[in-house]
Amino acid sequence: MEQSSASLPFAVIEAPSNLGLRPPETGAVPGADKAPAALREAGLHERLRAMGGREAGVIVAGRYLPDVASGAVRNQAALIDHSRRLGRRIGQCLDASQRVLVLGGDCSILLGAALGLRSRGRFGLVHIDGHTDFRHPGNSSTFGSLAGEDLAAAVGLHLPQISDIDSLGPYFRPDDTVHLGCRDDDEHLQECRAVLADTVTARDWIAHPRRTTEAVKAVTNRPGLDGTWVHVDVDVLDPGILPAVDSPDPGGVETRHLADLLAQLWPICVGLQVCVFDPDLDPTGQHALLLASILIEALEGSPGPR
Repeated sequence: MEQSSASLPFAVIEAPSNLGLRPPETGAVPGADKAPAALREAGLHERLRAMGGREAGVIVAGRYLPDVASGAVRNQAALIDHSRRLGRRIGQCLDASQRVLVLGGDCSILLGAALGLRSRGRFGLVHIDGHTDFRHPGNSSTFGSLAGEDLAAAVGLHLPQISDIDSLGPYFRPDDTVHLGCRDDDEHLQECRAVLADTVTARDWIAHPRRTTEAVKAVTNRPGLDGTWVHVDVDVLDPGILPAVDSPDPGGVETRHLADLLAQLWPICVGLQVCVFDPDLDPTGQHALLLASILIEALEGSPGPR
């Protein structure tokens, strides 16, 4: 993999957005925007400060509206505005030679990272998610919730107003992108495999960890890249371990699989974002504590709770 940047300082940005999610039920609002606050309550920020992390602010999202307009995605105007502001903040941190940890929020915050990176060069993407998030207008008539469409948008397959904001698309070249962690029955698995540099399902990740490492190396070692961004949707974990997510599906990876991979990636990436943890589904706070421990283990590069 590329040269380590473990000695660089890092910035922590909160991006408490739920704009890309569908309503969990009629009249309800998704709870993923509460994740950064729940992780703070679990002690994550205190540990990050002790490790040299610098809090770089909160990018507040616009008002959540449940309906989807024809030919658009849910909360489209607010989502684009949030992505631009998040992209600028990420870019400011990168310009100050700081790696970035973004605490989301739903998966639509990938657009913010994409804008901040693309305006500064060519970057690779390691997309870790329990779903391919590859729904787009070309393969679905029910598109409209960007949290399930972020990867397709990031590689240029979505509506132009989403995939080509400020004429920067595609934000990541498909051959600079790898997906890890979807289930074998993901409806867009075959398209994802055909388009991206590599796609590794959760089952293959568990059975063949070396295969996963090689897939990641194919992106992080790719000539011509200015760095690599890591996207983590925590529904990659099996719901028996972490059920507090928007769309839990059985067959996910175990804590050790995710923690070990992130420990490898953190020293060599320019930034990492964490998405879709929903504190509304974690009334005791135990899953926030687990997620905090995974992140600390990854950033410290030392074994934590299993």
